[in-house]
Amino acid sequence: METADSTFLLLLGCFLLVGYAAHGIGHHTHIPRVILLLLLGICIGPFGLDLVPEYAEQWFPVATQAALSVIGFELGEKFLGATIRQIGKSLVIISITKVIGTAAIVFLILLLFQFPIEIALILAGIAPATAPATTADVINEVKAKGELTETSLRLVAIDDAWGVILFSFMLAAAAIVSGDHSANGLMWSGIREIFGAIILGAIIGLPMAWVTGRVSEGELTLIEALGFVFLCGGIAAALDLSYILACMSMGCVVTNVAKHHTRPFHAIENVQQPFLVIFFILAGFHADISSLLTLGLLSAAYILARTFGLISSSFTGAYLAGASSKVRNHIGWCMLPQAGVALGLALFAAERFPELGAQVLSTVVGTCIFFEIVGPLSTRFTLRRAGEIPD
Repeated sequence: METADSTFLLLLGCFLLVGYAAHGIGHHTHIPRVILLLLLGICIGPFGLDLVPEYAEQWFPVATQAALSVIGFELGEKFLGATIRQIGKSLVIISITKVIGTAAIVFLILLLFQFPIEIALILAGIAPATAPATTADVINEVKAKGELTETSLRLVAIDDAWGVILFSFMLAAAAIVSGDHSANGLMWSGIREIFGAIILGAIIGLPMAWVTGRVSEGELTLIEALGFVFLCGGIAAALDLSYILACMSMGCVVTNVAKHHTRPFHAIENVQQPFLVIFFILAGFHADISSLLTLGLLSAAYILARTFGLISSSFTGAYLAGASSKVRNHIGWCMLPQAGVALGLALFAAERFPELGAQVLSTVVGTCIFFEIVGPLSTRFTLRRAGEIPD
């Protein structure tokens, strides 16, 4: 046991140092850090060089759950009432239409290619997830300004929050389809998992909001924030509820009820990088790279379906919202990057469906690398075509 503990501590140190190195390499080469960390995870994993002893892997599920709980809590901040009002009714219409439309199109196209319905449901739930950090990086790099730029930034700021909710329903539907028990029993189980997570998060969020309003800004804020996040995630996991959704629900309550609602989110933002580094490496670690060739058709179908879904549903949402022709015709092309949240949802799905985990995770890892390369290029080209990049 001591050997397992010391090996995990050694791996933890190596992961963090490699994450630091990846940040530097990415800064100088413009290769997204996510890609570097995913490739590292693939290289050291069982389908690569297999450098990690099996007994050390017992800690990986805990590390993954901790990272996803933090991500879920951060997404909860997007539901601040003032933020929703600032984004405006038209952008909410675009966002919801885009999320639902993309999922529906991906699901139908994957069914058309005769992939299993469970795979189609899970990947459809993951497809709407975007990469806000990547989009913001591109916009800052090219110094873009204008209506399309502002719309893109505001959309990616809230899309993933809607996406997690939709994903929870798609995952419940996949459980109903693949279950051996009665449909009614599985439907009740899915409803319990989703709404139980929302209720649990709200219940724990109320005392957290109360404590947040009474803790002075500083180190105690971080201790309080992480304590509540891990408590909520742990209870949700123990009750077989969605711990991502539970933590997001808790974050939603805190951001709307707490007196100093920004403090816990700022505190976690300052320490979330180690969690994200470990999370990206573990996503690559669990990907079955040997199956990528056999999953080539699935990956290609997912890429085409997601691209078409994002572009067409974004156009539809912008049309319904009465947006300008510039936004209608270009906004979908700025939404292609996909990274952190999608990988998190894939890992979560792999936990719930071990028999499908390798297919789902390997597909999402491979396509995220594709979208993290092509997505920024598409965003940059689209902003230039729209005339929002200065000469």
